[in-house]
Amino acid sequence: MRTLPFHLPGRFYRGNLHTHSTRSDGALPPPEVIAAYRDHGYDFLSLTDHFLEQYGYPMVDTREYRRDGFTTIIGAELHAPALANGERWHILAVGLPLDFAIPTADERGPALARRARVAGAFVAIAHPYWYNLTTEDAISLDAAHAVEIWNTGCGVEVDRGDSWYMSDLLNERGIRLTACATDDAHFKATDYRGGWVQVRSESLEPDALVAALKAGHYYSSRGPEIRDVRFDGDHIGVESSPAATIIVHGRGAKNERVVSKDGTLTSARLPLTKFVNSYCRVIVVDAAGRHAWTNPIWL
Repeated sequence: MRTLPFHLPGRFYRGNLHTHSTRSDGALPPPEVIAAYRDHGYDFLSLTDHFLEQYGYPMVDTREYRRDGFTTIIGAELHAPALANGERWHILAVGLPLDFAIPTADERGPALARRARVAGAFVAIAHPYWYNLTTEDAISLDAAHAVEIWNTGCGVEVDRGDSWYMSDLLNERGIRLTACATDDAHFKATDYRGGWVQVRSESLEPDALVAALKAGHYYSSRGPEIRDVRFDGDHIGVESSPAATIIVHGRGAKNERVVSKDGTLTSARLPLTKFVNSYCRVIVVDAAGRHAWTNPIWL
């Protein structure tokens, strides 16, 4: 996971991986959900309604909304019993087939996630902080590609949007997952266009985007752009949109940072000595307090 996306062929495509409509518990029908992203600078969207019996197990076919310069990825939020705290699992699966089979009565979360991965999906551990997912539960989800580290809806509604704690705890145990920001938009509050991924791909084809997600060829943002991250000997170089702080953070409290009081910082060169034989990630924070994050980088 030291392969960074910034110099790979192709370009970055902006997308939201976690969204709901009236096909489950969202407030807007699918066409309006699609328009809320397509008409505001997004390149792709995955509509991931709750795959539950009470909603008729929706696997929403969004292919009719694909246009030149905009595409959709078939997906769902999957559920099964049960976490250590008694809650049911929430598993984000992006890139599912339309005929993905409904869960059996005895299928538990880890098995359901494995089946989604075998079916071709990019699988993420959804909003861990929202329902206090334990580290042991997260480890059991061994088919996951990523941790959902920012969830706009959880942040807006219950102040539990940031789940980097789970990514860090897994990293410290040597479990190497990537980290995605999403909206989990339901459109009952201002829970949309607040967290996204920038996926590096040679095309906007859904299969290419899913493959890039699985390979970790993306970064996540709530506002700032990360324009370049590169290794320079025992240092790491970062270029970004104007920022107040550029940080490299790793195991425990280990960090390096550069701070700009006027929020005009656009580059930094930071030493990596503290992170050797471990991991780090780059964080860019703008003057409004919005973040962008690379995936964990293993050194």
